[in-house]
Formats: sequence, C-alpha cells, structure tokens
Amino acid sequence: MKYLTTIISLLLINLSFAQTTISGKVVDNKNQPIFGANVYLDGTYDGATSDENGKFSFTTEETGTQTLIISFLSYETKQIVEDVSKLSNLQIKLREDVETLDAVVLSAGTFEANDNSKVSVLKPLDVVTTASALGDFVGALQTLPGTSNVAEDGRLFVRGGSADETQIFIDGIRVFTPYSPTTNNIPTRGRYSPFLFDGITFSTGGYSSEYGQALSSVLLLNTIDEPDQEKTDIGIMTVGATLGNTQKWEKSSLSFNASYINLAPYLAVFEDRNDWETPYQGAQGETVFRQKLNSGMLKFYAAFDTSKFELTQDDINLEEGLDFKLNNNNFYLNTSYKGALGNNWGVQTGLSYTYAKNDINVMASDISDTENSAHLKVKLRKRFNSRFKLSFGAEQFITDFDENFKDASINETYGFKNNISAGFVEADLIFSKSLALKVGLRADHSSIFNETKVAPRAALAYKTSKNGQFSLAYGNFFQNPSSSILKFEQDLKAQKTSHYILNYQYVNDGKIFRAEAYRKDYDNLVKFEGAFESFNSNYNSSGDGYAQGLDLFWRDNTGIKNLDYWISYSYLDTERNYRNFQESAQPGFATTHNLSLVAKYWIDDWKSQVGFSYGFSSGRPYTNPNTDKFLSERTKSFNSLSVNWAYLLSPQKILYFSVNNALGFKNINGYQYANTTDMNGNFSRRALTPAADQFFFVGFFWTISEDGTDNQFENL
Repeated sequence: MKYLTTIISLLLINLSFAQTTISGKVVDNKNQPIFGANVYLDGTYDGATSDENGKFSFTTEETGTQTLIISFLSYETKQIVEDVSKLSNLQIKLREDVETLDAVVLSAGTFEANDNSKVSVLKPLDVVTTASALGDFVGALQTLPGTSNVAEDGRLFVRGGSADETQIFIDGIRVFTPYSPTTNNIPTRGRYSPFLFDGITFSTGGYSSEYGQALSSVLLLNTIDEPDQEKTDIGIMTVGATLGNTQKWEKSSLSFNASYINLAPYLAVFEDRNDWETPYQGAQGETVFRQKLNSGMLKFYAAFDTSKFELTQDDINLEEGLDFKLNNNNFYLNTSYKGALGNNWGVQTGLSYTYAKNDINVMASDISDTENSAHLKVKLRKRFNSRFKLSFGAEQFITDFDENFKDASINETYGFKNNISAGFVEADLIFSKSLALKVGLRADHSSIFNETKVAPRAALAYKTSKNGQFSLAYGNFFQNPSSSILKFEQDLKAQKTSHYILNYQYVNDGKIFRAEAYRKDYDNLVKFEGAFESFNSNYNSSGDGYAQGLDLFWRDNTGIKNLDYWISYSYLDTERNYRNFQESAQPGFATTHNLSLVAKYWIDDWKSQVGFSYGFSSGRPYTNPNTDKFLSERTKSFNSLSVNWAYLLSPQKILYFSVNNALGFKNINGYQYANTTDMNGNFSRRALTPAADQFFFVGFFWTISEDGTDNQFENL
C-alpha cells in the first residue's frame, strides 16, 4: 500500500509540472477593464472569461509556441503568438472595432439610399413612393436639402449650381446623357427607371477624388447585385404600359424592363396650354445581366430609348406661336467588374459607351446633333487592416460631338473632340470608432485645353456621442464647359469650384437629423456676348461666383406607428458673373428658400399606403427690361402639394393613383418680354406657367413571382 501511495503522489507531481497557468488583464484604450472578454488558446478548449476587473486566469497542458486569442464584442480581436511559458501576467489592450454599426462615418455632403448602408437618409423604396416623384429618382432627390426647385426643367440643381454641374454614374461608370431631351417649359425626366437599382448615393459636395468632371454634385446609381427570385412585373397606366422580367440561375441572372409612353390619350382628356401636333411618344428598354465569378461579379447593363413630339408654344413675339419638333435616339452600354485579387487587394473596372442622336426643328431651322462618348476606368484598392485602406486608379473620358445648323440663309457644321485622362488616389484612415479621415488627390488632363488640373480633397469625421457626429470636407473640383459651349469655342479653361463643408448628423432609432453649412467658390466660368450661345459669339473664361448656405433635414419612421415622414429646408445665398451676365447676380435658376415635406402612411384596414409631398420655393430672379436693373425682380413663391394612394387589391396586384399639385396652385416659372416696346414705351410681358397646373396618374400593377407575395410597391 505504501508503494502504491508513492506512485500516485509522483504522478500528481508530474501532472502539476505539466500544467502552465496563463493569466493577465484585459483593458480598453482608456485602460478601463473589460468585463466578459473571451480569452483562449486557439485550437483547444483551454480558456477563460475576464472578470469585472478585466482579469483572467486558466491552466493548460499545451507546451511550446501557441496562439492566444482575446475577443470581445465591438473590439478588434487580438492574437498573441508566444511560448506558453511567457503567457502570464499579461497586460492586454483591445482596440475598438472601427467597423461596427455605431462607428463614425464620413457623411459631409453625402446622402445615401441603400439598405446596406450604416446610415441611409433615404431607402431605395423612397425613390418611387414619394408622391411628387412620379417614379423618377431625380424627382425624389429634389425633396432633399441642397436642391433648388426648377419646375420647368426637371433636372438636379444643387447648391447654386446649374444642372450641367451634376454628373450621374451607374456602377461607378459615367452616364453622358442621363436625361431625355425636351423643350422650353416642359420638364425632362431621368432616362433610367428605378426598377433595376437598389442603391443610390447623392453627394451635394465634397465627394471622393474617384469622381471628376462635376462642379457641384455626383449621383451614383448601383444596379442590383442579386435578385431574390424570378418574377414578372406588368403595369398598365393612363400614359402607357410597362413590362419587366427577371430570370435567375445558379451563378447568373438576367433582368429587363421595358416601357411605352404615349400622352395622346391623356391629353385628349386633360388638355394643356400647348398646341400638340404630335403628343409625346417614347419607348424605353433596359437590361442587366449578372455573372458570379470565382472572386467577383461581372455586370452587363444596356439601355435604349427613343422619343418624339411636335408642338406649338405661345410666344409673345410670334403671333402664331413657336413651332418645335424633336426626334431623339439614345443608346447606353455599361460593363463593370468588381472582385477580389487576393492578399486584401480588390479591383473595380468598367467601361461605358453612349450614342445620342437629336433631330430638332425650330420654326424654319433644322438642328441635328450626334454625340459618341465613352468612359474607361480601373480602380485598385488595398485593405491593409480595418484602420487603413488605400485606393487608386485611372480613367479616360472620350467625347466626339458634331452638330449641323441649317435655315434659309445658314448651313453651318461645328463640334469638338475631347479626351480627358485622369488619375486618382485616396486613403481612408480610421483612428478609432470616433475619428476618421479621408484624403485624396485627383489629376485631370484635358486634350482640348492641353492642360492638367490637380485637385486635392479631404474629409474628417468625429463622433461626439453615441448618436451624434461632426464632419468636415474640403476639395477642389474641375469640369470642362458643356457641349453647348465647346461646340463653338475650345480656347477656354476648365471651370473650377472649391467646396468647404461643415456637417452635423444625429441618428437614433429610425430618426435622422442633419445640419450642413457650406461655401462654394467658382472660377474660370464661361462668359460670352449676346442673348445666347452662338457660333459667332466671343467667349472667355473670366467668370466667377460663389454659393453658400445651410441645409437642414429631419426624418422619423418610428415615432408614430405606420407613419414615415421627412422635412427638408435649404437656405441659399449665391451670385455669379458668367454667361452673358452684365454683373454679379443671383442666377434665374437659384431660389433662396426651399422647403419639402414628405409623408407616407400605411392604413391596415384599407390595405393602402397614402402619401403626400409639399414643396415650397421662394421667388426666382428675372430681369424686367422696363427697369435698368439686372435680375433684380422675383417671381411669386412656388407651391405644390402632391398626393398618392396605393391600394393592394391582392398581395400581388396594386391599384395606384396620384395627382401632382392637387390644390391647383397657379405657379409662375418666369416671364417672357416683348422684343420691342408698345405705344407707351413699355415692354409687355407674358407669364411662363407650367403646361398644365395638375397632372393625374392612374395605374394597375401586377406581379407574378415564385413566392406569390412580391409586389411592385418598390416601383410606384
């Protein structure tokens, strides 16, 4: 027995010698103890949890070099590779995980509509359920702060910038002709329906160095990566019809959307102020093919549309009115690839091609223009760790524009060719969950001017509390003059703006508040003599200007059950001396005050969503030739209340109704004055009013899908 006791004692002694104690303390970057951190040896069951003092201790029989892992929610996981004999009395400091949902985001000048975004001011659904938008993404964005209401135009006017100063990209690749052509006092629409897009980023200033040739704003549209199921969408409307279909396979999918619009039946019931010879007719088709590859996604997007109309509009200087006729064909092709290269490298590349053809007849004048444009781009990115990311790339813009003008006495052909080569680099530095910095540099070389412009850009964000943060942004931005100028004159300079932005953002439980102050300085704007651009005008790049203001935004979709609403307000102070201006003045498209109220309410008993959208804009400047002052008078304020109602006939069938300007406000966009004085020596005038005070829309939308519940609420 004594012998057996001795053996057992020796075994216990040997076991005790074979075990090693691992111990230490886990703290955060402020040296505060972390309670509940998991500490364990990789590949074993040996481990412990830190106590309220951050301390831990456990024993292991492992020997030699091992990997100790320390992890805790909202902190970066840490690994220590060391001999187990040295893993005692450790002092372990964990860094905050800078990629958590409550981490700081760079938000200055940027609104996101993306279900996957950390902070979405809008959702993709909002683009098409906003009452005043009529299914146009541009119409929905016009309810955001920073935009000015130019009702007769329909494009985006951002922070004192003209519509030409905003550029649109699909999957990171440029769209050269994003709007359908139209004539005076009839608003245009974006060419591309929301059917194929699931993410939108709208930058009103201070945007990334990746994007160029935009003085004021960029709008980024992202096509759907992965459709959830196969389905067919059918729409029958008072203005036409739509058809969409999605097919899905194991590693690929194909979607298309087609529409036909004819306003003749509508105008037969609701006449407007124009004398239509051929009411607007248009056909549009879009398709997206997606192919999953081993390490990325390849997309092929194509869109074609054609439109035509002919009408006579009132003109104070033409007794029989002004005759206008338009035929347009537009084709856009976009191919993009985004994938991983290994070792935390990624690549994004693509190209686009645009063909646009317009045949225009104005009275006895014939104008025919053709544009061929292309964009090629490659971007590489390297993720060194969660706190440092670097991206850089190069791109090429190619434009070939030709126009012919012909009337009884003139037959002129003019145009231009221009190649722009650009390179960019940008670094994201995440110092902590509360502090982030983005710095970038962009260089553009324009062949038409034979000059290179370098544009530094930077953005800084600091999180002041769990829900609030401040952001700062600065940058220089360059853009060549528009084709309406370059087709006549190429001895000019690239136009320039400098942006300065201060932003505060508060996000909490479905509520978002944003306040943003900004300043923009313009240089090298184009000036010319005469009433409008002409082949015999004198041009120079001596124009300048500024824009400054304050944008406010509030959204709440949780405060009241079934109610989602937002409020936008913008104050704009701007002056320019450009084009044919006699002096610095507020341009006619700029409005000092803009207010938007949007609300959507779901009524369970009615199986309906009802909504309204109210827009207010202060008066716009115009020149009264009966005075000696330039752009000194203002139109009356603009008001419009739009309402819509979507009723679920069944889970997949929707009846939809909307009316714009439901209260029939008599809005005035400006005035046209006579070329000569009357018998009293005064220039008479007529008000430029919308072609119709109201627009009514009724549609039936039917979805046929695999699950039997999907519907087209996202397309209304």
